[in-house]
Amino acid sequence: MIVIGKKFKTKSLIKIMKKSNILLVSLIYFLTLGKGFTMQADIFVQSTVNRASTVLASNNSKEKKIEELKSIAKETVDINGIGLYTLGSIRKTLSDDQLNEYTRLFNNYFLISFSSRLAEYTNPEIDVFDKEVLNANYTIVNSLLKATNDRPEVKIDWRVYTKDPKNPLIRDLIIEGLSLARTQKEEFSSILNSNNSDINALFNVLKNFNNN
Repeated sequence: MIVIGKKFKTKSLIKIMKKSNILLVSLIYFLTLGKGFTMQADIFVQSTVNRASTVLASNNSKEKKIEELKSIAKETVDINGIGLYTLGSIRKTLSDDQLNEYTRLFNNYFLISFSSRLAEYTNPEIDVFDKEVLNANYTIVNSLLKATNDRPEVKIDWRVYTKDPKNPLIRDLIIEGLSLARTQKEEFSSILNSNNSDINALFNVLKNFNNN
Protein backbone atom coordinates (compact mmCIF):
# COMPACT_ATOMS: atom_id res chain seq x y z
CA MET A 1 0.00 0.00 0.00
CA ILE A 2 1.37 3.37 -0.97
CA VAL A 3 0.79 6.18 1.51
CA ILE A 4 0.51 9.64 -0.04
CA GLY A 5 1.70 12.47 2.13
CA LYS A 6 -0.68 15.25 3.12
CA LYS A 7 1.50 17.91 1.45
CA PHE A 8 1.56 15.97 -1.82
CA LYS A 9 -2.22 15.45 -1.77
CA THR A 10 -2.81 19.15 -1.13
CA LYS A 11 -0.61 20.19 -4.06
CA SER A 12 -2.29 17.67 -6.34
CA LEU A 13 -5.72 18.89 -5.31
CA ILE A 14 -4.77 22.49 -6.02
CA LYS A 15 -3.50 21.52 -9.49
CA ILE A 16 -6.74 19.64 -10.25
CA MET A 17 -8.84 22.59 -9.07
CA LYS A 18 -6.84 25.00 -11.20
CA LYS A 19 -7.26 22.79 -14.25
CA SER A 20 -10.99 22.46 -13.53
CA ASN A 21 -11.37 26.23 -13.21
CA ILE A 22 -9.54 26.75 -16.51
CA LEU A 23 -11.82 24.24 -18.22
CA LEU A 24 -14.92 25.81 -16.66
CA VAL A 25 -13.93 29.33 -17.67
CA SER A 26 -13.10 28.12 -21.19
CA LEU A 27 -16.46 26.37 -21.49
CA ILE A 28 -18.37 29.44 -20.32
CA TYR A 29 -16.39 31.63 -22.71
CA PHE A 30 -17.09 29.50 -25.77
CA LEU A 31 -20.77 29.11 -24.89
CA THR A 32 -21.09 32.85 -24.50
CA LEU A 33 -19.14 33.42 -27.69
CA GLY A 34 -21.41 31.07 -29.56
CA LYS A 35 -24.52 32.90 -28.38
CA GLY A 36 -22.99 36.20 -29.37
CA PHE A 37 -22.14 35.03 -32.85
CA THR A 38 -25.33 33.20 -33.79
CA MET A 39 -28.94 33.22 -32.69
CA GLN A 40 -31.66 31.00 -34.09
CA ALA A 41 -34.52 32.99 -35.59
CA ASP A 42 -37.21 31.40 -33.42
CA ILE A 43 -35.25 32.03 -30.22
CA PHE A 44 -34.64 35.61 -31.36
CA VAL A 45 -38.37 36.22 -31.94
CA GLN A 46 -39.42 34.64 -28.64
CA SER A 47 -36.79 36.69 -26.81
CA THR A 48 -38.01 39.89 -28.50
CA VAL A 49 -41.63 39.08 -27.66
CA ASN A 50 -40.74 38.36 -24.04
CA ARG A 51 -38.92 41.68 -23.73
CA ALA A 52 -41.93 43.56 -25.11
CA SER A 53 -44.32 41.65 -22.83
CA THR A 54 -42.24 42.58 -19.79
CA VAL A 55 -42.49 46.24 -20.75
CA LEU A 56 -46.23 46.05 -21.33
CA ALA A 57 -46.87 44.21 -18.05
CA SER A 58 -44.98 46.81 -16.02
CA ASN A 59 -46.59 49.58 -13.98
CA ASN A 60 -44.81 52.28 -15.94
CA SER A 61 -46.72 55.09 -17.61
CA LYS A 62 -47.82 54.67 -21.22
CA GLU A 63 -45.23 57.25 -22.26
CA LYS A 64 -42.44 55.30 -20.55
CA LYS A 65 -43.62 52.05 -22.14
CA ILE A 66 -43.62 53.68 -25.58
CA GLU A 67 -40.02 54.81 -25.16
CA GLU A 68 -38.93 51.34 -24.04
CA LEU A 69 -40.76 49.70 -26.95
CA LYS A 70 -39.06 52.09 -29.37
CA SER A 71 -35.72 51.02 -27.96
CA ILE A 72 -36.54 47.33 -28.50
CA ALA A 73 -37.68 48.05 -32.07
CA LYS A 74 -34.45 49.88 -32.89
CA GLU A 75 -32.48 46.80 -31.83
CA THR A 76 -34.61 44.08 -33.40
CA VAL A 77 -36.32 45.50 -36.49
CA ASP A 78 -34.71 46.34 -39.83
CA ILE A 79 -36.49 49.68 -40.05
CA ASN A 80 -34.35 50.96 -42.92
CA GLY A 81 -34.92 47.77 -44.90
CA ILE A 82 -38.68 47.95 -44.38
CA GLY A 83 -38.64 51.61 -45.33
CA LEU A 84 -36.90 51.00 -48.64
CA TYR A 85 -39.24 48.13 -49.45
CA THR A 86 -42.38 50.14 -48.72
CA LEU A 87 -41.11 53.05 -50.81
CA GLY A 88 -41.04 50.85 -53.89
CA SER A 89 -39.29 51.47 -57.17
CA ILE A 90 -39.52 55.26 -56.87
CA ARG A 91 -36.53 55.11 -54.53
CA LYS A 92 -34.31 54.62 -57.58
CA THR A 93 -35.29 58.06 -58.86
CA LEU A 94 -34.63 59.98 -55.64
CA SER A 95 -31.59 62.10 -54.92
CA ASP A 96 -29.41 61.28 -51.92
CA ASP A 97 -30.93 64.18 -50.00
CA GLN A 98 -34.47 63.00 -50.73
CA LEU A 99 -33.63 59.43 -49.76
CA ASN A 100 -32.04 60.59 -46.51
CA GLU A 101 -35.11 62.69 -45.75
CA TYR A 102 -37.41 59.76 -46.42
CA THR A 103 -35.32 57.46 -44.22
CA ARG A 104 -35.48 59.96 -41.36
CA LEU A 105 -39.23 60.47 -41.69
CA PHE A 106 -40.00 56.78 -42.10
CA ASN A 107 -37.93 55.82 -39.05
CA ASN A 108 -39.89 58.25 -36.89
CA TYR A 109 -43.16 57.16 -38.48
CA PHE A 110 -42.45 53.47 -37.88
CA LEU A 111 -41.35 53.89 -34.27
CA ILE A 112 -44.33 56.06 -33.35
CA SER A 113 -46.83 53.80 -35.12
CA PHE A 114 -45.35 50.57 -33.77
CA SER A 115 -44.89 51.62 -30.16
CA SER A 116 -48.16 53.53 -29.71
CA ARG A 117 -50.25 50.65 -31.08
CA LEU A 118 -48.43 47.99 -29.10
CA ALA A 119 -48.67 50.04 -25.91
CA GLU A 120 -52.45 49.53 -25.98
CA TYR A 121 -51.95 45.88 -25.05
CA THR A 122 -51.63 45.08 -21.36
CA ASN A 123 -49.73 41.82 -21.62
CA PRO A 124 -49.91 40.00 -24.96
CA GLU A 125 -48.92 36.34 -24.71
CA ILE A 126 -47.26 35.12 -27.88
CA ASP A 127 -45.90 31.60 -28.21
CA VAL A 128 -43.43 30.65 -30.94
CA PHE A 129 -44.09 27.11 -32.12
CA ASP A 130 -42.30 26.58 -35.45
CA LYS A 131 -40.01 28.04 -38.09
CA GLU A 132 -39.24 27.57 -41.76
CA VAL A 133 -35.81 28.38 -43.14
CA LEU A 134 -36.44 29.79 -46.60
CA ASN A 135 -32.80 30.35 -47.48
CA ALA A 136 -29.60 31.71 -45.94
CA ASN A 137 -31.13 35.19 -45.76
CA TYR A 138 -34.68 34.59 -44.54
CA THR A 139 -36.52 32.48 -41.99
CA ILE A 140 -40.24 32.54 -41.27
CA VAL A 141 -41.04 32.11 -37.58
CA ASN A 142 -44.57 30.96 -36.70
CA SER A 143 -46.32 32.09 -33.54
CA LEU A 144 -49.73 32.48 -31.93
CA LEU A 145 -51.11 35.43 -30.00
CA LYS A 146 -53.18 33.76 -27.30
CA ALA A 147 -56.88 34.49 -27.16
CA THR A 148 -58.43 36.51 -24.34
CA ASN A 149 -61.99 37.49 -23.44
CA ASP A 150 -61.56 40.55 -25.66
CA ARG A 151 -59.89 39.04 -28.74
CA PRO A 152 -59.58 35.72 -30.58
CA GLU A 153 -56.39 33.77 -31.14
CA VAL A 154 -54.27 35.38 -33.85
CA LYS A 155 -51.64 33.68 -36.03
CA ILE A 156 -48.54 35.82 -36.50
CA ASP A 157 -45.64 34.92 -38.78
CA TRP A 158 -42.37 36.82 -38.51
CA ARG A 159 -40.13 37.30 -41.53
CA VAL A 160 -36.62 37.40 -40.09
CA TYR A 161 -33.60 38.59 -42.05
CA THR A 162 -30.77 36.22 -41.14
CA LYS A 163 -27.99 37.13 -43.56
CA ASP A 164 -25.92 38.19 -40.55
CA PRO A 165 -26.37 35.35 -38.00
CA LYS A 166 -24.94 37.59 -35.30
CA ASN A 167 -27.67 40.16 -35.83
CA PRO A 168 -31.03 38.77 -37.04
CA LEU A 169 -33.63 41.45 -37.76
CA ILE A 170 -37.38 41.45 -38.25
CA ARG A 171 -38.44 42.61 -41.71
CA ASP A 172 -42.14 41.84 -41.73
CA LEU A 173 -45.09 40.62 -39.69
CA ILE A 174 -47.71 38.53 -41.44
CA ILE A 175 -50.90 38.58 -39.38
CA GLU A 176 -53.46 35.96 -40.40
CA GLY A 177 -51.87 35.91 -43.85
CA LEU A 178 -51.73 39.70 -44.27
CA SER A 179 -48.23 41.18 -44.71
CA LEU A 180 -47.92 44.49 -42.84
CA ALA A 181 -44.94 45.56 -44.97
CA ARG A 182 -46.84 44.88 -48.19
CA THR A 183 -49.91 46.71 -46.88
CA GLN A 184 -47.75 49.71 -46.00
CA LYS A 185 -46.16 49.62 -49.46
CA GLU A 186 -49.61 49.69 -51.07
CA GLU A 187 -50.64 52.68 -48.96
CA PHE A 188 -47.53 54.64 -49.90
CA SER A 189 -47.98 53.67 -53.55
CA SER A 190 -51.56 54.97 -53.46
CA ILE A 191 -50.38 58.31 -52.05
CA LEU A 192 -47.71 58.65 -54.72
CA ASN A 193 -50.02 57.60 -57.57
CA SER A 194 -52.58 60.18 -56.46
CA ASN A 195 -49.92 62.90 -56.56
CA ASN A 196 -48.10 62.22 -59.84
CA SER A 197 -45.32 60.36 -57.99
CA ASP A 198 -44.35 63.52 -56.13
CA ILE A 199 -42.26 62.35 -53.19
CA ASN A 200 -43.04 65.57 -51.33
CA ALA A 201 -46.65 64.44 -51.02
CA LEU A 202 -45.49 61.36 -49.13
CA PHE A 203 -43.12 63.48 -47.07
CA ASN A 204 -46.05 65.68 -46.02
CA VAL A 205 -48.15 62.67 -44.97
CA LEU A 206 -45.30 61.30 -42.87
CA LYS A 207 -44.57 64.72 -41.32
CA ASN A 208 -48.23 65.22 -40.38
CA PHE A 209 -48.37 61.78 -38.77
CA ASN A 210 -45.13 62.30 -36.86
CA ASN A 211 -46.21 65.69 -35.54
CA ASN A 212 -49.62 64.58 -34.25
